[in-house]
Amino acid sequence: MPFISKIQRQTDYNRFPPSTPIVIDNGASYFRIGWAGETEPRVIFRNIVQRPRHKSTGETVTIVGDHDPALLKYFDCTRSGPRSAFDSNVVFQFSTLHLIGWVQMDHGYIDKFTALIRSASACVEQIDHPILITECVCNPVYSRSKMAELLFETYGVRSVAFGVDAVFSYKYNQLHGICEKDGLAICPGFTTTHVIPFVDGEPVYKGCCRTNIGGYHITDYLKQLLSLKYPHHMARFTWEKVEDLKMEHCYIAPDYALEAQLFQKGGKEAEDKTRCWQLPWVPLPTEEPPSEEEIARKAAIRERQGQRLREMAEAKRSSRINELENQLHGLEFLLQQLGQVQEEDIPSFLSETGYASKQEIELTLTKVTQSLRKAKGEPKPEQAEHEEKADSCTSDKYPLINVPDNMLTPDQLKEKKRQIFLKTTTEGRQRAKQKRVEEELERERKTQQDEERRLENPQLYLEQMHTKYKELYEKIELRKRLKTNGGHTNGSNSGGVGRGERLNAAQRERMRLLTTAAFDRGKGEDTFGAKDEDWQLYKLMGKDNDDDDDGADEDEAELARVSSRLQEIDPTFVPKLEPTVSQPTITEVPHVRPLTKEDFQIVLGVERFRCPEILFHPNLVGIDQVGLDEMTGVSIRRLPSKDKALENRLTSSVFMTGGCSLFPGINERLEAGIQMLRPCGSPIKVARALDPVLDAWRGASLYAANSRFHQQTFSRADYYEKGEDWLRRYQVRYTL
Repeated sequence: MPFISKIQRQTDYNRFPPSTPIVIDNGASYFRIGWAGETEPRVIFRNIVQRPRHKSTGETVTIVGDHDPALLKYFDCTRSGPRSAFDSNVVFQFSTLHLIGWVQMDHGYIDKFTALIRSASACVEQIDHPILITECVCNPVYSRSKMAELLFETYGVRSVAFGVDAVFSYKYNQLHGICEKDGLAICPGFTTTHVIPFVDGEPVYKGCCRTNIGGYHITDYLKQLLSLKYPHHMARFTWEKVEDLKMEHCYIAPDYALEAQLFQKGGKEAEDKTRCWQLPWVPLPTEEPPSEEEIARKAAIRERQGQRLREMAEAKRSSRINELENQLHGLEFLLQQLGQVQEEDIPSFLSETGYASKQEIELTLTKVTQSLRKAKGEPKPEQAEHEEKADSCTSDKYPLINVPDNMLTPDQLKEKKRQIFLKTTTEGRQRAKQKRVEEELERERKTQQDEERRLENPQLYLEQMHTKYKELYEKIELRKRLKTNGGHTNGSNSGGVGRGERLNAAQRERMRLLTTAAFDRGKGEDTFGAKDEDWQLYKLMGKDNDDDDDGADEDEAELARVSSRLQEIDPTFVPKLEPTVSQPTITEVPHVRPLTKEDFQIVLGVERFRCPEILFHPNLVGIDQVGLDEMTGVSIRRLPSKDKALENRLTSSVFMTGGCSLFPGINERLEAGIQMLRPCGSPIKVARALDPVLDAWRGASLYAANSRFHQQTFSRADYYEKGEDWLRRYQVRYTL
């Protein structure tokens, strides 16, 4: 989890005499403050400030450092983001720094500061303790003077000393035997990286080197890569969480190119170096298979429902049978009554019943009888089937067809027309049936011939089928293009639409007819329409010029047959699916896959070593500067002395401090990089600080606890007497 400050109120201020200095490590990332001579700082918090509004009261609240995110839900942070007083590890917003100090005083984190709430112009009382505050290498005079002004005029500090944090860390580790008097201190910090050469225990600022790359850039680069890789989880990549992932999983690759190739090829080694961060995920509820009792119960329910439906269908069928039987009895009774009626009374009798003739009653009776048989499930009588087949094959069914019209009555003429229509329809159906039988036989014959040719030479047959499929497909596509734009283009492949592409073949034919007619008329009087043949032009224009549609249908059917045949004999054949009139395009509904546990996993692969690599290759993030290994060479070349023995002593004691020196593998990578820059056989040794994060404050605390520390400070009286320009020449001596 990311570091969250746990600040406690200090109550032992009275134990420390006024001569005890207050040590402040004013870093760009964290602010550490404590008493000189102690091994741990009293207060540590992030060096940021934020002024959000309370959601319920609307009051502006000042929040300093990193607080629990659960508390921020009560504040509106949309209009006020975290602000820092630093720009590339140089203090430039002193109002923000003053606000941080004021809040710390107001909360009594150091009891002496509790009594120092004062205005910017008036000073109620003075701080009796000297202050040692850290700064970056070669800090600008303007920043140092503003810091002195803030401490002297606002907080009334008695005396102040400025020192470089990396130098204090080097001196502290020198006492523990980690580094020598002559060496190089490399400090990859939060926003910048410095290299400081040491000669006889003192820093040589003329040989310092700086690069604007630090832990901030690594965290930001990792955040960008993860956001691009997992855009749906972008809200999860907060700065604190990405910082935690960086410190927990990132490492320095011994060889960046080889490490990248390892992950590109994959394998067990790359899989072992991959880390996975599982986001919170709740699995979907799984449906358990029903038990045997549940299955039996559902089966019984379905059986009861089926039985109920069968009973309803049987009741409906019985009702239908009763209705048809009553209708049948009524029609039979009506025919009996009609047989007893006199000839002259038949029209009046039929008008009362609603039927037009006796034939209509008989036809209705026949239909009702057939419906009743169908409802009862009785088969059609075989005798009737044989009679229909016999009648269809004989001409006795149509006796009036060959009788002349002058020998028939008007009713018989109507009957003759009906018989002619029925005969023509029946013969047409028989011819269509015969044609289908012949086509089926023809297809079987072609299939048999194809099979014989395939058995004779399978390879040649397969090539012929592929060639035929290609020719038919190109022929159909060409016909479609000709029908669409007439086969014309603009003479270029620019994608423009020309006249020929806007008109199809039928439209171009109409234009040709109109143009020809206008040309034949000449420039004289317009007499179009005076002759009857002029109107034939409209008939020609009305044609769609689609005489080849039948051929197109035959080609498409043959293409379908060839495609089906190729799918049978060639398993590698994939037909070209193109939407046609008979085969409309079917839009497939996208299948939505349910989210699984893997969808909420953040996999860290190449990002583990790609992000810290910017310490050695800043050009990966667009910064045209040198890396850590080249900075050592630049620093050695800047030294006034060109003594080879001194250079060997410097490279034999390369000291690493700062938060970014905690990456695994950075010592080996830096040693290999320096070895490539130095002559063969040069002694190279890289060592890391005991605690790269807190050793700067501990070294400053040990330095301030020395009895001769007051000789390195300058008082408020000196500041008022000599002014800000005196700070330009001020330089603390680290060897006391």
